[in-house]
Amino acid sequence: MNKFKGVDYYNVEGLLQEDEIMVRNSVREFVDEKVIPIIEKHYREEKFPSQLIPELGKMGLFGITLPQKYGCAEMNNVAYGLAMQELERGDSGIRSFVSVQTSLVMYPILTFGSEEQKDFWLPKLASGEKIGCFGLTEPDYGSNPGGMITRAEKVSGGYKLNGAKMWITNGTIADVAVVWAKLDGEVRGFLVEKGMNGFTAPEMKGKHSLKASVTSELIFQDVFVPDKNILPGSKGLKSPLMCLNQARYGIAWGVVGSMMACYDTALNYAKSRIQFSKPIAAYQITQEKLVYFLTEITKSQLLNLQLGRLKDKGELKFTQVSMAKRNNCEKALEISRMSREILGANGILDEYPVMRHSQNLESVKTYEGTHEMHTLIIGEDITGFAAFD
Repeated sequence: MNKFKGVDYYNVEGLLQEDEIMVRNSVREFVDEKVIPIIEKHYREEKFPSQLIPELGKMGLFGITLPQKYGCAEMNNVAYGLAMQELERGDSGIRSFVSVQTSLVMYPILTFGSEEQKDFWLPKLASGEKIGCFGLTEPDYGSNPGGMITRAEKVSGGYKLNGAKMWITNGTIADVAVVWAKLDGEVRGFLVEKGMNGFTAPEMKGKHSLKASVTSELIFQDVFVPDKNILPGSKGLKSPLMCLNQARYGIAWGVVGSMMACYDTALNYAKSRIQFSKPIAAYQITQEKLVYFLTEITKSQLLNLQLGRLKDKGELKFTQVSMAKRNNCEKALEISRMSREILGANGILDEYPVMRHSQNLESVKTYEGTHEMHTLIIGEDITGFAAFD
């Protein structure tokens, strides 16, 4: 198999630091050697390649930006973004696994948890010994998480949890779920552990997208959660939305990996596929598509790099993350679909990754905030008028 050489028309690498390049290259090599050779089989069989979890932990990819005192790498946000980019070049499901563990489980424990919770959970999550998931979305409340009906009731020694969550990545295999529920009308976070009475996490089947990822329901029927398992710093809907912003940042970078995989596949195919006595890459319409792909990849790379630099300086606005997530997901899905067009009928075969990326990106464009919701988030920021409650 040919090693992936990257896509970098504007020499964006020249703007990167040495340690950032090192992270990118090590994850790129991991994806080439460990992910790409197996991912089509796992996608076909609808199985997550769990054998990769210990290796991801050894590489320091879980909680990569978190403090070293908890067993994490404490890298900057650009390095994190580049790692997500390379993982998603392999498959969105692999990036989603790492993104959830990092942004939606470790981040809220670090940000809202007690010292006891941090000391117990973060090192285990960092190594991959423990797996986490994030429970916010409900069957009837997706874009409007504040409407959640999952409730927590204070009882002697803890809380009683009732309700359900849906579309939860890692849910069935998770050792701990960061669950958001209303306690006396206020959204609070709880650590619900696998095996607690009344807590079940059935896996959702029949997906046409993210088939190499575990997607689950979380069901709570009078689940007793002890006092020590509430996230003491979580206060209101702002807390889970802060977590989502971390995840959206990773997605903005991740989908560039999908773009790169599709562009690289389409370019190489077009240069070797002969029709009417010459390669289809020699025809104007094909060249127009390839130039479009490369232009959008380059724009997304530059958007992400500035986003990461702002995040590292503490100057990031959540609306800027919405812009990157919105733009990059849309362009990635377009590129994957048009890449399939270049490959013609061969594009639907799993000999090539473009159809798998296209199917995955249908989900990635929707989760962590739909294209429409991010449009309205930015719209409110620039006009001052909220188009939704």
